[in-house]
Amino acid sequence: MAQSQRFAGRVAVVTGGVSGIGFAVSQRLVAEGARLAIWDVNAAALADASARLGTQVHTVALDLADADAVQAAADSTARAFGKIDILVASAGITGPNGPAWEYPVDAWKRVMDVNINGVFYSNRAVIPHMQANAYGRIVNIASVAGKEGNPNASAYSTSKAAVIGMTKSFGKELARTEIRVNCVTPAAVKTPIFDQMTQEHIDFMLSKIPIGRFGTVDEVASLICWLASEEASFSTAAVFDISGGRATY
Repeated sequence: MAQSQRFAGRVAVVTGGVSGIGFAVSQRLVAEGARLAIWDVNAAALADASARLGTQVHTVALDLADADAVQAAADSTARAFGKIDILVASAGITGPNGPAWEYPVDAWKRVMDVNINGVFYSNRAVIPHMQANAYGRIVNIASVAGKEGNPNASAYSTSKAAVIGMTKSFGKELARTEIRVNCVTPAAVKTPIFDQMTQEHIDFMLSKIPIGRFGTVDEVASLICWLASEEASFSTAAVFDISGGRATY
């Protein structure tokens, strides 16, 4: 069966697009015709991801916690491709696992800087480019932890709850335009981010999933790419669960 080309002519940005869910999304976007920019902190991984995708990819090495660098990345991407149609804000970190009263303040600040400030900066930087083109799709990657709050992961849970709230605000602000802003809330998906967690915390997350297994990056990418497409025309400021039955609201 021929590969769909639903992203032909579209320009997409994926933050954290070098591994895990972000790379699966990048692969699918390119396979379906998109021109792609990947923004990530890891310059070496950017070069590897570009080579693996087998196509010309605009890559930007940056710290998403740096608002000026994010704005510069958006502007350089728009110059390279002429526009920005899609943003998938996938970059994130877990932070350490432990009780709140022992949580390192520096680690708390870093999680917030990447997981919520970085998502805000990315959304803020691309929206004017989408407004100029009268079209846009933004998909922010939150987590079921943002709905339920995982014990011993207070910074991560808090940051992902903030992503949900921000997405709802932005989606409503832009609802009378052709720009749609949504987020997804996966349960745990086995990716390199697991390397940042304790085995005890990984086991806890698995125990909460009724289906009894972790999700796959391809399963999550399929939902993200639908939200990034023209087909998602009547959904905005919304939260899409993909949690193996874990989410209760």
